[in-house]
Amino acid sequence: MRNTAGMQSRWSDTEAANCPSLLAARVYTSRLLGADADLVMHGGGNTSVKVTEADLFGDPVDVLYVKGSGSDLATVTEHGFAPARLHHLLRLAELDELTDAQMAEQLRLACTRADAPAPSVEAVLHAILPATFVDHTHADAVLSITNTPNGRKWIEELYGDQVVVIDYVMPGFALARKCALEFPTRRTDATVGMVLMHHGIFTFGESARESYERMIDLVTMAEDFLASRRAWELSNAASTDAALAPRGVVAQLRALLSDAAGAPLIVESTRTARTAAFLARDDHAELASRGPMTPDHVIRTKRVPLIGRDVATYVADYVRYFERNQSRSHAPLTMLDPAPRVVLDRELGLLTAGRTARDAAVARDIALHTLDAIERADALDAWAALPEGDIFDVEYWELEQAKLARQGAPAQFAGEIALVTGAASGIGRATAVAFLEAGAAVVGLDIDDRISERDDQTFLGIPCDVTDHAAVDNALDVAVRRFGGLDMLVLNAGVFPPSARIEELSVDAWRQVMAVNVDANLSLLHLCADLLARAPRHGRVVVNASKNVHAPGPGAAAYSASKASLTQLARVAALEWAPKGIRVNIVHPNAVFDTGIWDVQTLASRAESYGLTVDEYRKNNLLGVEVTSADVAAVILTLCSPTFAKTTAAQVPIDGGNERIV
Repeated sequence: MRNTAGMQSRWSDTEAANCPSLLAARVYTSRLLGADADLVMHGGGNTSVKVTEADLFGDPVDVLYVKGSGSDLATVTEHGFAPARLHHLLRLAELDELTDAQMAEQLRLACTRADAPAPSVEAVLHAILPATFVDHTHADAVLSITNTPNGRKWIEELYGDQVVVIDYVMPGFALARKCALEFPTRRTDATVGMVLMHHGIFTFGESARESYERMIDLVTMAEDFLASRRAWELSNAASTDAALAPRGVVAQLRALLSDAAGAPLIVESTRTARTAAFLARDDHAELASRGPMTPDHVIRTKRVPLIGRDVATYVADYVRYFERNQSRSHAPLTMLDPAPRVVLDRELGLLTAGRTARDAAVARDIALHTLDAIERADALDAWAALPEGDIFDVEYWELEQAKLARQGAPAQFAGEIALVTGAASGIGRATAVAFLEAGAAVVGLDIDDRISERDDQTFLGIPCDVTDHAAVDNALDVAVRRFGGLDMLVLNAGVFPPSARIEELSVDAWRQVMAVNVDANLSLLHLCADLLARAPRHGRVVVNASKNVHAPGPGAAAYSASKASLTQLARVAALEWAPKGIRVNIVHPNAVFDTGIWDVQTLASRAESYGLTVDEYRKNNLLGVEVTSADVAAVILTLCSPTFAKTTAAQVPIDGGNERIV
């Protein structure tokens, strides 16, 4: 039975009418392909268009615009395509041999613009296909058929002479050369595409629409083929309401994965009806361990997932895999980190790891599509990935290694997670932004519901009253499911009540200040202790106290006392947690006026109590400078950095110098 949610054409005559050139049309249909995760994901697939352009001298030159390396079809622009001289590419296809390094160099030399991105490694393959537009995807439905023992037979039965079928060859020059030799002799007048076993599908045409809709038609045929053999519809678990694993279990697994990787990793947890159904299979471990959907995915997911939580055994197996296959390379190889990137565990569900939150999310998407393809292939015939040697060749491919090297050093806090309270404004917001810019994933808590307006791969905003212990507990569950643990805790949320002398201060007002500024932070420390103890690079806490701890002001009894109490709490935490490697440091800002606790009335009142104008009060310090939220955030980040790896219980003023303290 056909799945009505299957492949659909996204073509729009109205939108296409806005494409003034062949390249613009190429961008338009590339984005249509990229919008469908069942066709391509996260940089996968390639598209191209052949045009004739005038060079500097006015002479006509045939140019292949091919998707540049690193571009994503979902978001690609005209600048994401590399213009390469078609004649040069066709000459390359005539060579008997060409090393990967030589090919990369020649592709770069073929470009007509010095600022163009590096052409896709499949540029030569696109060049030899005799059509203006060429589309290439890794369609799930097609791979569900090709990745079976009888895959070639099924594909030939399905498509007949509409496609030329090419047995798997590693991407790059070898594949282009094979296609250059076989495709011309096997194509017919009916041929509209090409299927590369275990790799993907090509279509082509003289217009962007023709090539695109041929892709949709051929993939739809694959879906219908699977449906006709009861291999399309997938089962779902009856329930996914199983109790969540304790946060500490996930955090401990993250610690083990990070140790194996030699660097902190983000670990995302996914529990769906589909993952539950797959994990309920008695043969799920054996099926998932046969290999990836395409060799390209090994860069993101490793060859096989970790089944269960025995990281040490997985690492040992990976070392043996490397040792078995390293002789396949003519050049000496350095083993990549052996940490798994995908974990399948019946209690925990699907977990994916990466050096960044985006990497973990990419691995998740690939894993979810792979599980579906495995079950469809198994229902049709049997899941049969490529032999491990072929997967190894791509994982340790010279061109992929060079691409990784070009990425440079990771950001300072890559793979780490910071939780910031009071993150919707002021110092909290500035701190969250600073952590994000330094590569961390950030969880922001705030009583302001607007904190949830920004929710992307790297930032998780959770509306939360920090005085509500249960709400904070639930927020931590959500945070650990998203990122895997906690490395840095910034206790920033606080209230600064209106000025009131002691004889005017009510007990209720006093208790309200203490509830937010002291009790809530005790609750957070209590709930985060176990997570911080499992942080790969040891946990760090920064407490935002106040200058008032050392130099209280009139009319601020509740605030001053609460911040003094918070400081004392932090000092005790530093004493108790030092054996666990957790550092606890304190900052004492003063007169930071771009925060939520300051309004015009409060500022005027405080200035008046000191006998100063508002402007004088803003810069009432030894240096005569105004302190901003960004200034405080910079110090907080530094305290969490390796620079202060041997410092705990420090109290750092951020006040421009205060004569009452100096």
